[in-house]
Amino acid sequence: MYNLGVAYGEMLKFDMAIVFYELAFHFNPHCAEACNNLGVIYKDRDNLDKAVECYQMALSIKPNFSQSLNNLGVVYTVQGKMDAAAEMIEKAIAANPTYAEAYNNLGVLYRDAGSISLAIDAYEQCLKIDPDSRNAGQNRLLAMNYINEGHDDKLFEAHRDWGKRFMRLYSQYTSWDNTKDPERPLVIGYVSPDYFTHSVSYFIEAPLVYHDYQNYKVVVYSAVVKADAKTIRFREKVMKKGGIWRDIYGIDEKKVAAMVREDKIDILVELTGHTANNKLGMMACQPAPVQVTWIGYPNTTGLPTIDYRITDSLADPPETKQKHVEELIRLPECFLCYTPSPEAGPVCPTPALTNGFITFGSFNNLAKITPKVLQVWARILCAVPNSRLVVKCKPFCCDSVRHRFLSTLEQLGLESLRVDLLPLILLNHDHMQAYSLMDISLDTFPYAGTTTTCESLYMGVPCVTMAGSVHAHNVGVSLLTKVGLKHLIAKNEDEYVQLALQLASDVTALANLRMSLRDLMSKSPVCDGQNFALGLESTYRNMWHRYCKGDVPSLKRMEMLQQQVVSEEPSKFSEPTKIIFAKEGSPGSVMPNGFNQASPSMLNLSNIEENGVQLNQHY
Repeated sequence: MYNLGVAYGEMLKFDMAIVFYELAFHFNPHCAEACNNLGVIYKDRDNLDKAVECYQMALSIKPNFSQSLNNLGVVYTVQGKMDAAAEMIEKAIAANPTYAEAYNNLGVLYRDAGSISLAIDAYEQCLKIDPDSRNAGQNRLLAMNYINEGHDDKLFEAHRDWGKRFMRLYSQYTSWDNTKDPERPLVIGYVSPDYFTHSVSYFIEAPLVYHDYQNYKVVVYSAVVKADAKTIRFREKVMKKGGIWRDIYGIDEKKVAAMVREDKIDILVELTGHTANNKLGMMACQPAPVQVTWIGYPNTTGLPTIDYRITDSLADPPETKQKHVEELIRLPECFLCYTPSPEAGPVCPTPALTNGFITFGSFNNLAKITPKVLQVWARILCAVPNSRLVVKCKPFCCDSVRHRFLSTLEQLGLESLRVDLLPLILLNHDHMQAYSLMDISLDTFPYAGTTTTCESLYMGVPCVTMAGSVHAHNVGVSLLTKVGLKHLIAKNEDEYVQLALQLASDVTALANLRMSLRDLMSKSPVCDGQNFALGLESTYRNMWHRYCKGDVPSLKRMEMLQQQVVSEEPSKFSEPTKIIFAKEGSPGSVMPNGFNQASPSMLNLSNIEENGVQLNQHY
C-alpha cells in the first residue's frame, strides 16, 4: 500500500497516492513515513493545516523522525512562524547532524527573516555536507544578491563557477534542425513555474497577449505546481491565439529538453534564474539554437549555454562594470512591462490629508530591508516630525521577528510606537488596497523592489529609489524614469533622504500626484503591452539574424570551456526535491534519502524528503 502511494506520487496522481498512504497507515498505525508523505502532498496542494496535522502525527509515532521535523519547519517558515520553524529544523539537525537539506531550509528561514549573513552560513554548511546540493548552491547565489553592491567580481565568479560545474551534468545538443531563414516566422518558447498569481506573472502577461502569433508562435512550458485562475486565463489566451501550452511540472529536465527539440523552438526564454522550481538543467542541455534569460532573476545565471540576458540601458547602462556570462541585450524602453491586477481597486486619497502626518512605507520582503536601509529610513522618519512607517511582510506574524525589527529601529532613534508592522495579506485586492495606508513608498537597496514598485505607483504612491552599480540596484531607476518620475531617483543615501523629505514637505502636491499617477503610469512604456511586444519581437528577430549568420555567443563560450571539461572530472549535483521510488534491498538498510528503517519487519520503504520553499522569488 505504501509503495503504491509512492508510485502514484511519482506519477503525479496525488489523489491515488493519498488513498494508498491512508490505507498503509490504516493497516500499520506505526507507519510514520506514510503520515510524512501525506503531509508533503497536502503542503504542495497549499493545505498547510492538513500538512501540519500529518507531520505532527508522524512525530507522535516517531519523535526524532528528522524528515518530519524538517518538513514541519518548512511549513512553519511558509506560514511566517519563524520561531516554531527554527525549533523544528534545529531538532531535525540534532536528530541527524549530517542532514544537509535541513541546513538549506534553515538558510531559507534566516533569509525570510532578513538575516542574510546567517542564511549564507547555513547554505554553506549544507554544501559542506553535500557539495552537490542544487538547492543550497542556488539559494546561496540568490542570497548574495541582497547584500552585493558590485564593488568586486565575487558574485559574478560565484555564478560563473556554479554554471561551469552544473553544465557538466548534462549533455549539450550541438546542432539544430531549425531552418536558417532570417525572415521566416519564429517559434518562441517561454519556460517558467510562475504562470500563476506570482510576481513574475505581472510581467509575462503582456508578451503572451500581444505577440504577433503569425510571425512569433508562442509555446509555453508551464512548471506551475498548483494552477490558479490566472494560470487558466493565461492558458486560454495562448491557445486561443494559436499558441501551445505544455504542462511540464514533475517532468525530468532532460525530457523537457527533448520536448523543446521536438517543438522546434527557435528561441527559448527562461524566466526564473536561480529562483524556485527553475529549469536551468533543461537550459544546460541547450535544446534550442538561441537561449535567453529574462525577468525572474537580477543577475547572470552563470550558465555558458545561455546566449543572452534581456535588460535595458537604465537597469544595465552600457558602461556597467557588472559582469555577466550571457551577452546583455537591451530592449528599447524598459525591460519590464507591467500588467496591473484587475482586482487592484481604486486609488484612495493620500492618507496625510486626514491623518495630519506623513506615512512612509515599504511592502518589500525582509531580505531586502538590510541594516543600511533601516539606517536611512530612520534618518528620514526622525527628520519628519510625527511621521510614521508601515512595513508589510509575512514573518511579522512572528513576535521575535517583530521585536528584532523594532529594536533595530529604536537603536537608530525611531520609537517603535511610530512603526506599524503588517503580516501577509492573503487577498490580492486587500493587499493592493493596503497602499492606501502610505503616502510615500521607500525603495530598498542594493536589491530594489520590482513588483512592489509597480504596485505602489499604480496605487498612486510615489516611490523614492536610489541608483547603484548593479542591475538589482537599478530596477527602480528604469521603472521610475519610464513612468516620468526621474526626479525621485537618488544618486546616494543623502540625496535619497532629501528626496523623501521634499516629497513629505508638500502634502497638496503629494495629493495631486497621487490622483494623477495611475494615469501617468498606464500611458507610460511600463504598461504599454502592444509597443513592448513590438520591441521584444524586434530583439528576437535580431538574435535570429545573428544565429543565421553563425553568430552564437554560447557556442563561442562552449568552445573555450571544452578543454577544461575534458581535462576535469565531472561533478554531480543532487536533483531537486522529488518523490523517490521505493527500492528493493535488505530490511533495515539505510535508504538513499537518508532515513533508516525502524525495524527489520517493516517494508523497505522510501519517503519524500521535502525541501520546502527551495528558493525565493526575487520580486
